Amino acid sequence: MSPVKVFGRAISTNVSRVLVCLEEVGADYELVTVDFLAGEQNSPEHVERNPFGKIPALQDGDLVLFESRAIAKYILRKYKSSEVDLLRESDIGEAALVDVWTEVEAHQYYPALSPIVFECIIFPIMRGVPTNQQVVDESLEKLKKVLETYEARLSASRYLAGDFLSFADLNHFPFTYYFMATPYASLFDAYPHVKAWWEGLMSRPSIKKISANMPTKF
Repeated sequence: MSPVKVFGRAISTNVSRVLVCLEEVGADYELVTVDFLAGEQNSPEHVERNPFGKIPALQDGDLVLFESRAIAKYILRKYKSSEVDLLRESDIGEAALVDVWTEVEAHQYYPALSPIVFECIIFPIMRGVPTNQQVVDESLEKLKKVLETYEARLSASRYLAGDFLSFADLNHFPFTYYFMATPYASLFDAYPHVKAWWEGLMSRPSIKKISANMPTKF
């Protein structure tokens, strides 16, 4: 069986989300470079894979997918085993909690944390524009409120959906990784259960392998 192909670069947050899931399930894959810094995601060839001109895209035989969260779920379903079940779909209650915290990441955590990463790292590097400190300060206040909820949750369970690792946890890796490269990484110190949870994720072999190809200094 041919390995699945992932189109993008590991430094991309969305690509790294997919790669971590592939590593967790032990699937064979090939990373085909599409350099978004050079605009290659807008090439006609890639737009055939992703009509919105974004990365990643995934090819598995005749099946082509885009949108990183959807790709990740496909991977976790296809390679599910008794040892690795990160969506917990065999238990409707556990699966529902995975869904809840996956949605929390998308609609609460990411909107609060990502502007800090964009303003401190992505915009200065890719667009050459200075950090908008007002946006950073406002986002930090939003993030503090979100982290209060996470702290309460993680004081009651080891992981977000319960005492088991799930996609809901892994989904937080890419942008949190880059947040930790901003001047505001110490914010997590005020939330000891959140910090312990994050350090636990960073200790996983899958995340160590993928993060080795992601920059830590800018």
